[in-house]
Amino acid sequence: MPITSDFHLHSQFSADCNTPMEDMIEKAIALGMTHLCFTEHMDFDYPDTPDKLDFLLDTNAYRAKFLDLREKYQNKLSLLFGVELGVQPHITKKLEGYASSYPFDFIIASSHLLYEEDPYYPDFFAGRLEEEVYEDYFREILHNIKGFSDFNVYGHLDYIVRYGPNKDSRYSYEKYRELFDDILRELIQRGKGLELNTGGIKYGLKDLHPRREILTRYRQLGGEIITLGSDAHNPSYLQYEFSLAEQILKSCGFHYYTIFKNRKPEFIPL
Repeated sequence: MPITSDFHLHSQFSADCNTPMEDMIEKAIALGMTHLCFTEHMDFDYPDTPDKLDFLLDTNAYRAKFLDLREKYQNKLSLLFGVELGVQPHITKKLEGYASSYPFDFIIASSHLLYEEDPYYPDFFAGRLEEEVYEDYFREILHNIKGFSDFNVYGHLDYIVRYGPNKDSRYSYEKYRELFDDILRELIQRGKGLELNTGGIKYGLKDLHPRREILTRYRQLGGEIITLGSDAHNPSYLQYEFSLAEQILKSCGFHYYTIFKNRKPEFIPL
């Protein structure tokens, strides 16, 4: 059956998005969606960038607007209160304090930075070997998972390949097999899930985040918790490539996907 829940999207409360929350909700209703979870960006210690973006979320303002809209649309759509935390090894205490301060339904842990820099900007890869950068990125994810536990899923696990000079043309699960297996085992052992993020295709990748070999391996190792997210910053990208995502999940051995309420997973048949 069609996937009707999107658990990764942004609105005007995220620094890189100007879309009103209500526009996202109206579009979701028009699409016949049943669950929508806002996951606004919160990145502590974000470096200065050419765009001068501030990824510190005004959570109180976000929460107030969310509650107003949840009440307004309660008979049309289930709205969930989430956040996407930018994880770095040196801010674990900040993350723990923040995550426990609000009644989130769902928390994504994401690695947006490496070497305390943003790979979105082309200068990041100047003078660096792409393969080594990717390896350092995955190694830091493993470090993050071992150091921070108050999240539900790890988001867009191979996010770094969006911005590499060769993107995913020279990248494979096999090249980083040991690291990926360690990451997946840590997630499973700690009761954490994985996000299937469809946003990568917008960036010219051949596959979703993470690529299907990683999803297959996650399932083989016993992984069960998998959420679907479009990473939409614009209403036109809600449910982006969800039909493809459904096909991929089934081909990787999944029979259901996951939604969260009050930080607890619910499993929905595919």
